[in-house]
Amino acid sequence: MSRVELRGFGWRHAGRRAWAIRDVDLTIEHGERVLLLGPSGAGKSTLLAALAGLLPDDSGEAAGSVLIDGADPREARDRVGVVFQDPQTQLVMARSGDDVAFGLENRGVPPAAIWPRVSDALDRVGFPYPITRSTAALSGGEAQRLALAGVLALRPGLLLLDEPTANLDPTGAALVREGIARSREGGDATTLIVVEHRVAEALPLVDRVVVLEPGGGVRADGAAEVVFAAYGDRLAAEGVWVPGFAFPPLKSGTPPAEELIHAENVTVGRRLRVPVSMGVGGGEVLAVTGPNGAGKSTLALLLGGLLAPAGGTVTAFGDPRPPHKWKAATLTQRIGSVFQNPEHQFVTARVAEELAIGPRRLGRSAADIAATVDELLDRLRLTKLAQANPYTLSGGEARRLSVATALATAPRLLVLDEPTFGQDRRTWIELVTLLATLRDDGHAVVAVTHDDDFVQTLADRTLPLGSSMHNDPLPRRRRQ
Repeated sequence: MSRVELRGFGWRHAGRRAWAIRDVDLTIEHGERVLLLGPSGAGKSTLLAALAGLLPDDSGEAAGSVLIDGADPREARDRVGVVFQDPQTQLVMARSGDDVAFGLENRGVPPAAIWPRVSDALDRVGFPYPITRSTAALSGGEAQRLALAGVLALRPGLLLLDEPTANLDPTGAALVREGIARSREGGDATTLIVVEHRVAEALPLVDRVVVLEPGGGVRADGAAEVVFAAYGDRLAAEGVWVPGFAFPPLKSGTPPAEELIHAENVTVGRRLRVPVSMGVGGGEVLAVTGPNGAGKSTLALLLGGLLAPAGGTVTAFGDPRPPHKWKAATLTQRIGSVFQNPEHQFVTARVAEELAIGPRRLGRSAADIAATVDELLDRLRLTKLAQANPYTLSGGEARRLSVATALATAPRLLVLDEPTFGQDRRTWIELVTLLATLRDDGHAVVAVTHDDDFVQTLADRTLPLGSSMHNDPLPRRRRQ
């Protein structure tokens, strides 16, 4: 168990005018379990990074103090375990079992004790493969389970989790929550701080809720029922996922137009082994669902023209060539893709410049490019971050930027991998409403998602992979 104490803590990233987090006074006692809430960009991930000792002095400006068991976090790293929003950044070994064992070996755990702890940690998170499984072959959700197993195996005094179930299917998410719950068993229960947008599911894991005030300080701190009774309406309006607030449906009221893209019996080696046939037309949203490892992200890459099928065919926009053989300019005009990990598609040092790349490559005028950039910054709530480095954004902000970059060239087809990941309630509604507007304007949207609220609110059809319905998606609505 570890004790956490912050006094007047603040952090401003290098090159940014606004503080990512400021004036935070917070004490978390040994063994307490805290759910950290706040709108996207309120500083939740920054706070976790500070506690993990991962904010170097030369990367920004600090204020106040942070102590773990009375020590600077950089001196207490052996007591802290952290799982980031992007688990791929903390997988270091080629085989899954070796990756979980890596931290134990570095901590000097006796060899005879390492592999029992590895097996126990993998079982806790429901990892479905043998220890020889290649880490490069894991889906995003599977990598997330493996990263959590690596941390749980260390038995840290302080466990920091940043959206630990965001990319997991419902079964995997439940297994991870069970693993987290089991870490509190025994007399040396781990202190836990978790950032999680699935608030209702996370509440049974915690004793206390802390809400960060955007711009500085702690808004609320106490038992969940007390915090939500006093601040629920205000928090929901500001973007916190307060349980019990529903969303109005945004389904299409008209049948889809002509089919823009069609895949026939496509496969991609071990990543998409069962042939898939599907199509999507202008004016509809198709949600691709299914368990981790079913091939959803691989299908998204195929449809986006970023991967060639090993078997089957992909045809789109009446072009005799498959999308993966189109020129880059043609592809970006027709299809916009958003990857599961937003930072994998960032190539510049400024948010505004990121949005200008696509239109500039298409030869648009400077005035048109500026107008497009300004409109997207406004629509995706990124105006204040126009000059920020994309790699300093919160997970929710980075996701919105990745969606904006896909929209910058006005493609007819959008292929989105987990488009609502990391969003607070307000930006979730805005993003879903934006996609509904694009759909109603005749665009087609294919969204890989584990977000059931997204499916129930927006999807006109669902394609479930990894099930008996794998090749038989819900019927297309008949064209009138």
